[in-house]
Amino acid sequence: MKRIHILFLILSMGALLSSCGEDFLYKAPQGSIDQDALTNQTGIDLLTTTAYANLTENGWGASPSNWTFGSMYGGDANKGSDANDQSVLNEMETYSTLPTNSYISEKYNWVYKGAKRVNIALQTMEHVEDMDAAIQKKRNGELHFLRALFYFEGIRVFGPYLPWVDETNTDNDPKVHNDMDIYPKVLADLDIAISDLPDTQDTPGRANVWAAKALKAKVLMQKGDLTAAKPILKDVVDNGKTSNGLKYDLEEDMSANFDTYRENGKESIFAIQFSAERDNGNTGMSIAYPHGGAGAPGGCCGFFQPSQELANSYKVGPDGLPLLDNSYRNAPYTSERATSGEYIAVSNKTIPVDPRIDLAIGRFGVPYKDWGVPQNNWVRDVANGGIYLPKKHVYTKVELDAGLADGGLSAGWAPGSAMNLQYLSFRDILLLYAECLANDGELAAAMGVVNRVRTRAGQKVNFVMLNGEPAANYQIANYPSTHAAFTNKEVCIDAVRMERKLELAMEGQRWFDLARWGGNYMSSRLAEYIQFESQFLAKFAGAPVLNPARTMFPLPEGQIQTMGVDEEGNPYLVQPEPWR
Repeated sequence: MKRIHILFLILSMGALLSSCGEDFLYKAPQGSIDQDALTNQTGIDLLTTTAYANLTENGWGASPSNWTFGSMYGGDANKGSDANDQSVLNEMETYSTLPTNSYISEKYNWVYKGAKRVNIALQTMEHVEDMDAAIQKKRNGELHFLRALFYFEGIRVFGPYLPWVDETNTDNDPKVHNDMDIYPKVLADLDIAISDLPDTQDTPGRANVWAAKALKAKVLMQKGDLTAAKPILKDVVDNGKTSNGLKYDLEEDMSANFDTYRENGKESIFAIQFSAERDNGNTGMSIAYPHGGAGAPGGCCGFFQPSQELANSYKVGPDGLPLLDNSYRNAPYTSERATSGEYIAVSNKTIPVDPRIDLAIGRFGVPYKDWGVPQNNWVRDVANGGIYLPKKHVYTKVELDAGLADGGLSAGWAPGSAMNLQYLSFRDILLLYAECLANDGELAAAMGVVNRVRTRAGQKVNFVMLNGEPAANYQIANYPSTHAAFTNKEVCIDAVRMERKLELAMEGQRWFDLARWGGNYMSSRLAEYIQFESQFLAKFAGAPVLNPARTMFPLPEGQIQTMGVDEEGNPYLVQPEPWR
């Protein structure tokens, strides 16, 4: 499943599946496939593959990496680049999003494009008579998994009041009100997936039963139902395995999760499969690479630059533990803009830092994978984007030289690679489980999970080396049983939340976490972020504080207008109250 082929025009096929009339209408037009040709096992396989393909067919706003909605909006990073390029992101990064924003339109359209592909496949499968029963059951499970994933992406961005369109709706242009909470529908889809999916699959890119369980738990966590999520998370942690049969566990080397050569490993629960073929190399992140042209990793376009707030979060105390009192925002800083010298920034290598800083963030003076130390032209506009570089999803020079990546893979001008995107990861699930344990007062157990994650991070293989020595003053320790987190629930929850911030940085998670932890919590954390970041980037000086009620984005104004009103004059799509 590394290369996904679109073998038909999905919109034409949708019309064919609902057509009727005189004999001449039954003749399939050129460039399309009629229902009879698809009503068999091969057809269902193709339709299922097309539903998977929606994961890789996305623009910068629709990308399931959520580098804009999850990471940028959550304070992991700012837009980067310069103020003029993709200026629509300027309003998002400063919490002034409008319903006319094109990025939210991209995400909304992508959700329903994916749902439509699933619905067409399920509608067609109802008419198949000669399909192997076991394969049909697997495909049914995969399709319900995918539809749940697409709608979950919609919920995370727009909230749960979205139009629900499933295979029972055969209208080509369905008109459905958004007056219903669709969480139960998504969870019902996942129950079907759990019932129908096998333990392992013939291809690692296909979802298995454990991916469905993990996604169900993640949906429940976003919903705020930790009680229902907890036993599922425990089951996944204790018993889960990958589609290719590996028992879930943390990789010793964290970089294995961001490496084409080691993809689909034991930490990958469900990964979006990319390849080094034009427009199939993670186009949704194609501008989120360092700037700089030939000789730079990616070479375009300088977006998605980590924030000062995130970088300094990796500072640790003399005990090697995170600074939960937020004193990490005090000087000295992990890196600062230089006023003289060869480079535009200088990193303070004496400050004790968690080694994960140099896995997630590119810093001047610290080797950037196998590309050497960053160069000045890798930053497009230091005054607008700051001094840090994205790193996790960026390919190595070895991958480039092996033909697994290219600077012009996307649309002939933007970077991309064959590196998978772990949409569901074991590290994420582990820390969600720790959150449930902490919530139930099982503090020692919660901190045991946190320490498991920290033990992996402290392995020497995760230290960036320079001239045979650690490139910075890496210090990381496990929380001792005497720490307040083992006896004080509030401190324990703070420790778990900080661990998620450090472990999942730049992976599109942060804002979704803040939102599910509550509007007031989200608003106050982002207010602190804005205040701190404004010391380094002037554009944040006038940024408003995000309204606590806005734990979702507005629905696209264009969709509201296009959907129109019903026969009683009521709009099909109603903007959430906080955005009216």
